Amino acid sequence: MKLPPYAELLKLTVESHEDGAAPILAMPFESDVLGRPGFLHGGAIGGLLEMAAIVALHDALGNDDARVKPVNVTIDFMRGGREKTTRAQGIVTRLGTRVANVEAVAWQDDRDRPIAGARMNYLIARS
Repeated sequence: MKLPPYAELLKLTVESHEDGAAPILAMPFESDVLGRPGFLHGGAIGGLLEMAAIVALHDALGNDDARVKPVNVTIDFMRGGREKTTRAQGIVTRLGTRVANVEAVAWQDDRDRPIAGARMNYLIARS
């Protein structure tokens, strides 16, 4: 799976891709994503969530050569991300012909204790 160029900046990798589930992305901790000492920058977390949502949406679209454009993004920061690998996964909650709704969640050690979550709406432009 080819990730968007911004994913390369964050050094994101596809960690797993189970049948029927969206891929899980992993972002290693490095000085490039450092915010205040000992914590991830909120922008890096937001970028990871956005990439997870886009990857999930493209996975749901399959071979459709559609372009997606974010219309609305809401991010909830729940706890500080520490100096360790952060994972995220997107979930397409609605896939229409012109609009898609996607949720994404980011976590570190325990998936049941997320550090951030997002809700995003995308406009779909089909060829």
